[in-house]
Amino acid sequence: MEITKRNKFVEFIKNYWMYVAVAVVVLVIAITVGVLAGGQTVPTTAPKLEFSLPMNEANIIKDYSSTELQENTSLNQWEAHLSVDFASENSDVFAVLDGTVTKVSYDVLNGHLVEITHSDGFVSQYCSLADEPLVSEGDKVSAGEKIGTAGNSSNAEIDLGNHLHFTLYLNQEAVDPNNYLDLQNK
Repeated sequence: MEITKRNKFVEFIKNYWMYVAVAVVVLVIAITVGVLAGGQTVPTTAPKLEFSLPMNEANIIKDYSSTELQENTSLNQWEAHLSVDFASENSDVFAVLDGTVTKVSYDVLNGHLVEITHSDGFVSQYCSLADEPLVSEGDKVSAGEKIGTAGNSSNAEIDLGNHLHFTLYLNQEAVDPNNYLDLQNK
């Protein structure tokens, strides 16, 4: 009886030749793509969002506060104010970013309301609008596009007069608009 010595490498190739061939092809493709790209890098971060202001020449009449309670004279209570209230001679209200209108509604506390969903997890909400907004659910809007006018339709802040109650959400959490909008001169 003759004992034959098996070559393990040859056995491996015989059994797994298909996997070896696929690996070689993938390696060749990867090298080719790398050479053709010429060392160019592809940006891995999204461009920074450029927020517009929701009103022109507006004053902040009630600022955002998540830690200090503020008096709401309309409701006769102290509360956190997770929004910024704006008032202006020019009552036009504008979208702060490109997006899609996801809600247009009316209720006694918020008044006429428009909600716009933007990229990167942002949602902007505009409350206390006068009359019917100029947009409908499903409309695509651009930053700076007029969506309505500030009013006094919110009973929750009726003592403030005509104003915009603006809330900004990031990943479903209210965030301070001062961190995103250029409000230094307001």
